[in-house]
Parts: sequence; C-alpha cells; structure tokens
Amino acid sequence: MKTHGAASCTLLLLSLAACSGNRTDAPETRRVDVVDEIHGESIPDPYRWLEDQESAETRAWLDAQNAYAERVIGESPRRARLRERLSKLMRSPEVGSPEKGGDSEYFAMRRAQDELEIVFRRPVPPEGELLRIDPDGQYEVVIDPHPMSADLTTKVEILSVSSDGRLLLYGLRDGGQDEIEVRLRDVEAGEDLGDRLPTALYSGVAFGRNDEGFYYTHRSRVDGPRVKFHVLGDPLENDETIFGEGYGPTSFVNAREVGDGKYVVLTVNHGWARSELHLQDLGTGAPARPLAKDVDARFEPQFHEGLRYVRTNLEASNNRVLAIDPAKPERESWKEVLPESSDVLTDFAFLDGKIYASYLHEVSSRIRVFALDGTTARELAVPEHHSAQIRGAVEGKAFLELSSFHRPPITYLVDLESGERELWQERELEMDTEALVVEQVPYRSADGTEVPMYLFYREGLRKNGKTPTILFGYGGFNVALTPRFDPMALVWVEHGGLYAMANLRGGSEYGEKWHRDGMLENKQNVFDDFITAAEFLIDEGYTAPDKLAIRGTSNGGVLVASAMTQRPDLYRAVLCGFPDLDMVRFYAFTRTNNLPALLEYGDASIPEQFAFIRKYSPYQAIREGAAYPAVMLTSGDRDTRVPPLQARKMTARLQHATSSGRPIILKYHPKAGHAASRGLPLSSNVEDTSEELEFLMGQLDVALP
Repeated sequence: MKTHGAASCTLLLLSLAACSGNRTDAPETRRVDVVDEIHGESIPDPYRWLEDQESAETRAWLDAQNAYAERVIGESPRRARLRERLSKLMRSPEVGSPEKGGDSEYFAMRRAQDELEIVFRRPVPPEGELLRIDPDGQYEVVIDPHPMSADLTTKVEILSVSSDGRLLLYGLRDGGQDEIEVRLRDVEAGEDLGDRLPTALYSGVAFGRNDEGFYYTHRSRVDGPRVKFHVLGDPLENDETIFGEGYGPTSFVNAREVGDGKYVVLTVNHGWARSELHLQDLGTGAPARPLAKDVDARFEPQFHEGLRYVRTNLEASNNRVLAIDPAKPERESWKEVLPESSDVLTDFAFLDGKIYASYLHEVSSRIRVFALDGTTARELAVPEHHSAQIRGAVEGKAFLELSSFHRPPITYLVDLESGERELWQERELEMDTEALVVEQVPYRSADGTEVPMYLFYREGLRKNGKTPTILFGYGGFNVALTPRFDPMALVWVEHGGLYAMANLRGGSEYGEKWHRDGMLENKQNVFDDFITAAEFLIDEGYTAPDKLAIRGTSNGGVLVASAMTQRPDLYRAVLCGFPDLDMVRFYAFTRTNNLPALLEYGDASIPEQFAFIRKYSPYQAIREGAAYPAVMLTSGDRDTRVPPLQARKMTARLQHATSSGRPIILKYHPKAGHAASRGLPLSSNVEDTSEELEFLMGQLDVALP
C-alpha cells in the first residue's frame, strides 16, 4: 500500500459548510489530501488525521462533537421520563454464579444501590442444601471497586479461586478496554500478594498443579498467544511457556486442567470457523499431543469420567457430540454419542448421570435429555420464543435460566428426576407482561433464502404503516441472536413502538452453513438479509421509511453502516455503536486486539479479498451529496478491540457528505470500550441508553404515551 498527498501530504484545509451543502450546524472538520494506492486502486482518506487519538486537535474535535451531539439530542420531558424508566429497569440487582473454594463461595453482585459489581463471599451451604443469594443480604465484601476510581470506571472480575478458598485471582479493568491487570489476593489477610500480571490481554487465568501456581494465556498483537504457567512466588520472567509457539495473532489459545489435575486440555481457535484440540498428560511430563488438528471444523471440549467429549461441526453443520479416549486419541477411535439433528446443538452438560443437550429450534431454545450412550430419555419443557440455559445445582437438581423479550431473566430449581420446578430467583420489575406480544415471522432475502425475524410489540398493534420501528441485527462471528430481555427494547415497545430482530446469516442460528454463508466473500448476504428485513416491514404495512430506525453494535455496526450506505432511502435514523467501518484499512490498524476478525471479514492486503471488501466497506462507500438518515455513532478511547478511529472518521465523512440536513452525531467517552458492558458505571449506562432512545424518538417523532 502506498500513501501520497499533494505537495508531500500537505494538509488541505476545507470548510465543511462550504463543501458539503449540509444544512446542520455540525462542527467543521479539516480535510487532508491523503490517497492510498491499494492493489492498483486509488482510495482517498480525507480524515486520516483523526486516527491520531492523542493529538490535541483530535481531542478538541471530540469535545466539539460531544457538545454538538448534546445540542441535537437535547433535554426534554420525554428524555427525563426515559431516564427515570430505564433507571428502574436497569437498577434491578444482578447476581453472578458462585464459585466454591474450600469452605467459601465467591460471587459477584451488583445491588440496586451499586454502580459496579462487588466481589463477595459467604460460607458454603451444608452439603445437599441450597441457599439463595439475597441482594439485600449481608455478606463479606472481598473487593469493592467503588473507591478505586473517582469516575467509577475501574471494574473487578473473579478469575479463579484456589481449591482451599484462601487465594483469589481477580482481574482489574480500566474502563471498557479488553486488557486487564491480574492480581492475587490473600483473602484472609485482605491484601494483594506480589504475584501479579501487568496490564495486557489475558485469557484462561486459572489455578493449577494443586494450587502451586496458575495458568494464563498472554495474547500479543505481534507474536500471538502463548500459554504460560506461573509458580507462586517466582518472578514473571521465570514463567514456563507450555504451549503456543508457532501460532500468530489471528489465533486464540487457552488451557484448562481437567480430570482432577491429570490432564491439561489446550484449545486453539483460528477465528470462529476452525479450531484445534490438544491434550497434555501431566503425569508423564510429555509435550501436548494433538487430538484434532488441521481439520476444517470446530471442537469445543468437556471432560467427563476419563473421556474427552467434544461438540463439533465436523461432518455435521448442526453439530454433534463425539467421545475421545485420551488413551486412544486416533480419529478412527472416536465415537459418536449425539448425532447431528435437524436442530442446532448449542451446548451440553453432564447432570445426574445424563447428558442435557441444548438446541436451537427455529431460534428458540430446546433442552433434551439423553443417557450417556446417546439414547433419548426425554425433553425438558422450555416456553416458546425463549432462551434457556441449564447448570448443575446439587445432586438431583439443576438451575434452569429462562429469558425472552418480554421476560426478564428468571431462574428455576428443577428436580431432575420428576421435572418439577420451583421459582428460585427473578428480577422484580414493574411491567405489564400480559400486554406484550412476541412472534416470529419469515421473509425472503435477495437470493430467496428464508430468514426468520422476531417481532416484539404491545397487544393491539395495527398494520397501518405508521408504527415507529427499530430493526436490530448482528449477523457474524458464529453468534446466534436469541430472544433476550433488553430494557431499551421494552421501553420502546411501552411507547407504542415495534422492535424487530432479524436472524441474519453469519450467525449460528442454523448451524455452520448459516455462519459461512455470511462471512468472507459471502458477507454481502448479511447486508442483503438486513435490507430485505427492512423492506418486509415496510411492504407488510408495519412501518414506513420515515418511521424506521436500525440499530447495531460492533459487527452490528458494520451491518447498519453498510445497510445505510447501500440503501439510505429505507431508514429515518441509525444507531451505530462501537463499529467496524473502515474495512479496507482494518488489517493495518496496529492498536486492535481483534486481528482474528480478519478470518471472518477478510484481509484487504490480499488482492482476492480486497475485491469483495472494497464493495461493502462503509467508510469508502459514502457518496458525496447522498441524502443519509440521521445517524448516532458511539465509541470511546478504551475500545481496544474495534479501533475507535473508525467511528471518528465515519462521523466526519458523513457530516461532510450528507445532503439530507439530518444530524450526524458522535457520542464519545474516553473510558468507553467493548469489554465489561462498555466499561462505564451503571448510571452512565442508563444515561447513554436514554440518550439513544431520545435521539430515535426525536427523529421518528414518537410522542409520550
């Protein structure tokens, strides 16, 4: 790639107001004469200077953009009402699953009065008994992050608990960045020990080898991932590298001890479509040996009674379960336990001597029970249009967690023998569940593929072509969008709106074929699926272009930006959060932690892949003088996964190009990022969500109910 500019990249100062014809009062943004030569094509990048995140000019520009965004959104009685309602919904307590160590259970909990999650512990209940974690109960505070930062953007997370419960490995995160600092706390003494890992990208941090130390994977943007073992008390430079040599930064590697510490299972993920499985016998001291390598499939392992069970899409697009004997790991010795079915196998668990397998049936959860030999036992009832998860509780009982658009997360305690269930935990929210409707409709994409879409609305909705509508999607990275409770969606529906969620290709809703039909050279299928979803909602009389908004975050950001640049006439407003946008230069961004995404999106440094990336990359697809919808972009400095420079450049380019007179705004927070729920305290999340709703309601002319 070559970059050139007139008079050796002399910066050309151009006035936004003079050149764009934009009738908004957006801040002016300096343009530069920068042109990249990529595979013989000249590609202008007039806002390259905004890639410099720390420059005084960029910081001043961001201050001006935030001020402009606030002027556009404004304060109003409606926004105050939204803030009040969202606060009630989002401040309901959240309790994490407890992790046992010795005589204690550790858990994270955010009570209604808290801004951040606090790490607590309590005594382990007597054997065979279960005790609810009461948000109003009195528990020992282990780590409270509230005093750690004045702006409440330092968060803590439980990583691992020693078997005797005396030591706690925890992560310390600054804002929304992916990187964490790993610390070790002596809980009885109430102080951190000297063993700590400096702030970097880590995964798989867990005690091992009888608590003499801990495993961790350090991910480098340059060298790739390396699995290491740290012996407690030793200097970090002595840490043993046990796996990862030869793997580059587009791979993820993790390690986990299984079989009562007899083995270490090592997984290598090459993006989201292919993985490897290795096993190390700690008793022999021999290097890890591959169980599955150089196979175009994924392998997701569990260990049970001496056997390695894997959920895999090998010769099974909808997944199946295989059993591998570590003593006979050859492929010809693998045994199929659960064959592929017409539904997508998403997970499985060993409970009470049986296999509880979770499936997606038309994007709704099903749980089926099998004997260990794979013969069918029965099905555990799950309501229609719900997401479900099951996990062990005590012998003979399990927790069943359910959620849907109209139902906040609720947990039941299930008797595994009788199937009887009792309410265990729920969020108590003021909402009229009986007046809310969830349905699923099919529609045809551009190539004739049938795509499902969920619709969420209040009872009595009429197809009059005037209903304010939000269309949400993702479509990528093998992620299935299943029914889930979203306070923003609920408030929108309470105001008479329709909330639609399209299950686009690129996800895993219909197995690996569905995923691969929306990645790399097939990425345009995802945008086609989304655009035709919008057309369906209009053609069927649900809404109209001036009443339709689209919403997407991260990969969903490139989705809504591509849909907008390809069909700006279809939408009135766009919410584009923490987005990938400059896909042509994505491979060159040195500050991203997400280089594996090149295996999903493609790498524009490769001529064949540049050809299809260039066609959809939203930043390059902006057309001068096009009438774009109103757009609200969000990002922040601490997004180390999706470089925030993309949102900055996209904002400037859209403001310059659009002829519609509708506002293009950027809300930008220096501590916001991709991780830990964007990295901000709860009150900031409430405020941000109320701003987004106020922006959409203002653009779509939604009145207070």
